[in-house]
Amino acid sequence: MTHPIVAKALAEGRGKLREDEALALLRAYGIPVPDYAVARDEEEAVKAAEQVGYPVAAKIISPQIVHKTDVGGVVLGIGDPQAVREACRRLREVVRKVPYAELEGVLIQRMVPKGVELIVGAVYDEIFGHVVLFGLGGIYTELYRDVSMRLAPLEPEDAWDMIREVKAYRLLTGYRGMPPRDVAAVVDVLIKFSRLVQENPEIREADLNPVIALEEGKGAYVVDARFILAVA
Repeated sequence: MTHPIVAKALAEGRGKLREDEALALLRAYGIPVPDYAVARDEEEAVKAAEQVGYPVAAKIISPQIVHKTDVGGVVLGIGDPQAVREACRRLREVVRKVPYAELEGVLIQRMVPKGVELIVGAVYDEIFGHVVLFGLGGIYTELYRDVSMRLAPLEPEDAWDMIREVKAYRLLTGYRGMPPRDVAAVVDVLIKFSRLVQENPEIREADLNPVIALEEGKGAYVVDARFILAVA
């Protein structure tokens, strides 16, 4: 059954979930995301940062901008109210430079500790349904193209196999003195995400990038998410 968040976007004729909607959808399926709030102006942004806790990231919410980092639409490591206000002004300027873009708000999100950046994604195939993807995330996704794929839904052994298949798996096991990462938490994200896309066939593409794998026992968090919908 289509989730109400997806159904609402489709009813409004939108082919993409807003950033806050994407995070809310993930939370609805039990997938961990950092605390966040949406602000419409600078003062709301300051209150939001105090609510979620410093340090925070600020991200533009604009339906016309799909890849925020490509246009400078993300400000990281914000540590005080004045920096929040400056980030909001900077993001407004970014949107002004993008043709036809509208700023619907700013997402204020608590920063996650450093970890291994991964990508979890899905594409819809008319014959096979959703194909789930896993690999190294962040800025390295397109550079290395080190990914594994399976059909949704995933069983635990499918998710473990996907993770072990990629070369980046060594980064999760304590490569060159690095602490081992919470692979079990990544497996949980993969399984729950596969159920999410299977239950919402209107989702044509989805990217969770990055998914931050923290040290063993400390979890894995989806920092950014993009959902593209099939609009009739």
